[in-house]
Amino acid sequence: MSTPGAPPTDWHAQELLLMREVMRLLGKSIAPGLVLREMLHLMSELLGLNRGRLVLADTGATQAPGGPRTARIQHAYGLTHAESQRGVYSWGEGITGKVLATGVPAIVQDVDAEPLFLFRAVTRDQLPPDTVAYIALPVELNGATVGVLGCHRIRSRQRHLNDDLAVLRVLATLAGQVLQLEQLVAEQTRQLAVRNAELARALDTHTARYGLVGQSPPLLKALGELERVSQSQATVLLLGESGTGKELFARAVHLASGRKEGPFIKVNCSAIPDTLFESELFGHERGAFTGATQARTGWFEQAHGGTIFLDEMGELPLPLQAKLLRTLQEGTLVRLGGTREVRIDVRLVAATNRDLATEVAAGRFRQDLYYRLNVVPIRLPSLRERRDDIHPLALHFLSRANQAHQRNVHLTPEALALLDAHPWPGNIRELGNVIERLVLLADQAAVGPDELANYLGQSDTAASLTAVAAPPTTPPPAPHSPPANWTSAPLVREYQPAHSHTVDQLSQVLAQHGGNQSRAAQSLGLTLRQFAYRLKKAGLR
Repeated sequence: MSTPGAPPTDWHAQELLLMREVMRLLGKSIAPGLVLREMLHLMSELLGLNRGRLVLADTGATQAPGGPRTARIQHAYGLTHAESQRGVYSWGEGITGKVLATGVPAIVQDVDAEPLFLFRAVTRDQLPPDTVAYIALPVELNGATVGVLGCHRIRSRQRHLNDDLAVLRVLATLAGQVLQLEQLVAEQTRQLAVRNAELARALDTHTARYGLVGQSPPLLKALGELERVSQSQATVLLLGESGTGKELFARAVHLASGRKEGPFIKVNCSAIPDTLFESELFGHERGAFTGATQARTGWFEQAHGGTIFLDEMGELPLPLQAKLLRTLQEGTLVRLGGTREVRIDVRLVAATNRDLATEVAAGRFRQDLYYRLNVVPIRLPSLRERRDDIHPLALHFLSRANQAHQRNVHLTPEALALLDAHPWPGNIRELGNVIERLVLLADQAAVGPDELANYLGQSDTAASLTAVAAPPTTPPPAPHSPPANWTSAPLVREYQPAHSHTVDQLSQVLAQHGGNQSRAAQSLGLTLRQFAYRLKKAGLR
């Protein structure tokens, strides 16, 4: 009822404001809790429809197994938490249960005069002394009644009941649409989660098929480019830093092509002396040079029907580049010392960590061969670009090294975090070497960051440890940390003669490491076998 002397309420403006605010909320969020509670709030504040509640059917864990179907107050305004908790109804029980069971709206003109009105959520003494009405409208989802929109209404007020009913019908319909939208989003999210899980399994299988480990976007991008050209006969040029796995990618080109049943020949051009290049690649006839007592087929002939992988192509001598170009263009070769052309069918995959364009400009690489090789260039990402793959790669190398050396070494979470922070200038090859060295030389099964730091490059260890450290404090010394004068062995050991260390030096370093020969050998830059040999020669064994 309006206050005496107050201007009459513009109910039409109030209705428009309510609808506008609800729609604004829907535009900002599809979370049903936020939208529906604010809707019940606006019903009370703008239209005087008090103690609004949305009763929704129980599902899953909230529905008692084998019991009657129930519904409960899930969203409310003007009710205490205890009152909302009491609002549980069986299908057909009271006014609310009747609306749930029949889907027909119910209007109670006077709750005191209605025997079916239960006063379950709010007792009578908590209601105004005036005549209180109760309105309950069904909320439908996909054509079935799943809830009830209910509210109290003071009967003696300057607003027609039909106007309230019209607004409540719209709001009940809107509530059903919000619930339907929530259901659709939940189903889409569930399907997306299932699809992502299937995709993750497919990616695992996809990369594992080629012996590759990881699922990072840069790796999958390079693999996708590789597979798109694998069925063609075009030459593939793999570019990238040393240690990025060029041989595995070259083998992947072979396995993904129609030549997978043929041979896969790999040739490291940097390991062949200049005088033997032509003989190794193209073969030679008997008597072609001193010592050529019989004819020999070269790597290209051995790769006939398959794929040849030339690693470190930038090391190929200039005179041999012309012969390679002719072989690639014509599909024929002539053995060293021979005159007969041999026809070959070979797919070439080349790799280099050099900038061949710069080599061409400097006159160290033929421009025409460069164009012939650069048909399909694929850049392989460095390990620094594949941070997501460091953990699976480390665990892969750890498992392989443990099996190979009959050890049971594992990394703590902090040690894995240190691997993430390391710059990895040597890429995957460096990671594999570090893990294998760790498995061979670790004193304990669980390796933490302090011990792991001893196996990483000294110039990068401090920065890596800082990146994973907690707020600055003075950490206690690691119980198994090495002596202060201990340094990690280089990744590539320099040659040292058998008399490189004196008896006193060997005795001292062995004592410093508590008799641990593996750690003592590493501190001197020796292998365990080299160290044991020196001990034997010195009479210390």
